[in-house]
Amino acid sequence: MKKVVTDIPKYDLKKFKSVHRQDDGLASFGYNHIEKAKTIEGFEIYSSEGLIRSIGPLKSDFYRVSITVQGSLDMQIGLDRFPNKARTLAFTFPNQIFSKSNFSADTFGYYILFNADFLNDLIPSIKITDEFPFYNLSGTPVFQVSADELEGMVELLMKMNAELQSTKTGREKAIRMYLYLLLLEAKRSYEKQTIGDESEDKPESYRLASRFRKLVAIHYLTKRQVSDYAEMLGVSANHLNKTVKEHSGHTASEAIREMLLQEAKSLLRYTDHSVAEIAYKLDFSEPASFNRFFKSYTGETPLTFRKMNN
Repeated sequence: MKKVVTDIPKYDLKKFKSVHRQDDGLASFGYNHIEKAKTIEGFEIYSSEGLIRSIGPLKSDFYRVSITVQGSLDMQIGLDRFPNKARTLAFTFPNQIFSKSNFSADTFGYYILFNADFLNDLIPSIKITDEFPFYNLSGTPVFQVSADELEGMVELLMKMNAELQSTKTGREKAIRMYLYLLLLEAKRSYEKQTIGDESEDKPESYRLASRFRKLVAIHYLTKRQVSDYAEMLGVSANHLNKTVKEHSGHTASEAIREMLLQEAKSLLRYTDHSVAEIAYKLDFSEPASFNRFFKSYTGETPLTFRKMNN
């Protein structure tokens, strides 16, 4: 009988630290070794010193801002891959599957994690995606800024950290204001660069392929057929397949399977569920089918992947 797994790993701030921080990290910036009395509900800030060098695929229920100051790394959000190099900003919002890997030895940067309601005094949580385009499904979540813009953002990070480590009156409100200003500066750079999938200089076929990838990242567990997405996008399945392959080199069906593969990796790496439980959760008819699927894409069995990544 199938044992249904319902708790696909999704982390909140209280449970996330062990996933992204090394136990012996010596960094003193931000939350790394903060006194409990100085912590602030719904907000954390770190430098990349002490960061685990391979994260995900996983989900979280909070917003993320990361700033790569130097070095390079690879990031994947849903089906989209983004190389991060010096002066790169990256943003993710709740329920997205993301991962980071291939950090260069000299990589250094900062990142902020915050709950949806953390900025409620300044902007209602339901307005965040409207206010900041990089948190919108139709926006571009990773982009570079100029050296001057980066310097200004790092200054805001330093001010946040100074308030965090202090006991001054109004420190929480000050941090919220500095975070809002950082997001505002990112938005100004985004708009100045006319970033976004809906830019006029991008062809309709590109925008269609991009919308497809983002829809798959949301619906892949319940919609497994290309025709499902073709209907949502108002095109034929054949046209969607042709367009997706033209822009990515892979068919639409392969994109759907790639998201399933990310989900499988997340379950194997971050839960104790058996391979059989995971197979049934992902709606495979039997564990053997799941094993064949996983090995065909990774070259290793689910159990081997789990052993190598735990």
